[in-house]
Amino acid sequence: MKRGFYTIMAAQFFSSLADNALFVAAVELLRAGGGPEWQRAALVPMFALFYVVLAPWVGAFADSRPKGWVMFVSNAIKMAGCLAMLFGGHPLLAYAIVGLGAAAYSPAKYGILTELLPPSQLVKANGWIEGLTIASIILGVLLGGQLVGPHLSQYLLTIDLPGFDTGVDTPPEAAIAAMIAVYGIAAAINLRIPRTGVEMRPLPANLLALLPDFWRCNGRLWRDRLGQISLATTTLFWGVSGNMRYIVLAWAAAALHYSTTQAASLVGVVAVGTALGAVLASMRVRLDRATRVMPLGILMGGLLTLMVFVDRLWLAVPFLIVMGALGGYIVVPMNALLQHRGHNLMGAGRSIAVQNFNEQACILALGALYSASTAGGLSAFGAIALLGSVVMAFMLIIQLWHRYNLRHHTAQVEHLLEVARKDH
Repeated sequence: MKRGFYTIMAAQFFSSLADNALFVAAVELLRAGGGPEWQRAALVPMFALFYVVLAPWVGAFADSRPKGWVMFVSNAIKMAGCLAMLFGGHPLLAYAIVGLGAAAYSPAKYGILTELLPPSQLVKANGWIEGLTIASIILGVLLGGQLVGPHLSQYLLTIDLPGFDTGVDTPPEAAIAAMIAVYGIAAAINLRIPRTGVEMRPLPANLLALLPDFWRCNGRLWRDRLGQISLATTTLFWGVSGNMRYIVLAWAAAALHYSTTQAASLVGVVAVGTALGAVLASMRVRLDRATRVMPLGILMGGLLTLMVFVDRLWLAVPFLIVMGALGGYIVVPMNALLQHRGHNLMGAGRSIAVQNFNEQACILALGALYSASTAGGLSAFGAIALLGSVVMAFMLIIQLWHRYNLRHHTAQVEHLLEVARKDH
């Protein structure tokens, strides 16, 4: 791997670490403030909001500037969201601002991989990036849980600025303040990301002109016989994965009677499994054989449904690891295949923006479904079972869709798989 790849990995680690620690802090901030259950669940779709709203523009923006600079600005926006949450803004609105920074960050983060590395290294690079991201999720959620716990929070609350009242008086506020520093570290690393020499694509004078271009790109990926399958699979996976952080917190509180600090460690357990699956897939699955992992998605949905019957820690830990590993093993090859098709069809930044739009729209939709279910009186167990059933049904539909393509568009699908095999 080129040296610049490791700089990208370091920046991604700290930014993702702060994202996940901040999520736990925001959940605890709402809980401590008496916020209802549906508001805590709504943090996930609020984070996804700007991914969906700004999708036509963020990809083109990432392609118009050096991607290291785009990532720096994105982390600065995340810091602004932390400050808003810290000094009186509603946690849901402030977390949406952090989501705005993340929406701008993602096309640059993934797009620079296709600029920096050859196609033959994309699966391996995705495996490392996803594995590192999962590691940052594990550590970030654990860090967030500890920062809002009784031990670290007491230490943080003793820190103060001479002659200045920071207004940081509670454990979740102290955790949020600490995340501003972590985002600052990520931003500093962003400035050291090398330029790839790829020609920038200037933004049009009329930004509304990007709307038809975005929808053309979106339609192009959905019409591509491999792009549509990989996009549908990754969309569904991230829709569930994006909501799993809160699902596990809610399940642990209901099934194990855990506090936020205790439950955060179980979110990390899922992430451990996902990391294992991601690394294993990066070593074993070829780009042209990525679609063979799809049946595992049905099994993952089944395990999510069965999660409601798990009420013992000794059973929960291996159960969550296996469920996470299935997800990691699915998403790495499918994500690499999607990047490959998107890069060939429309360029890295636009492809990632289309991918983010669909995936975050799924996160928003499933998060809204979960939040509405709990607001309507459905228990955490009922909402989890509902999501698991949705995953199984849609993964079955996607698999049948791919089989239809293989039967009725055989030559086209085989040609695309041959292109992927040669590039790999």
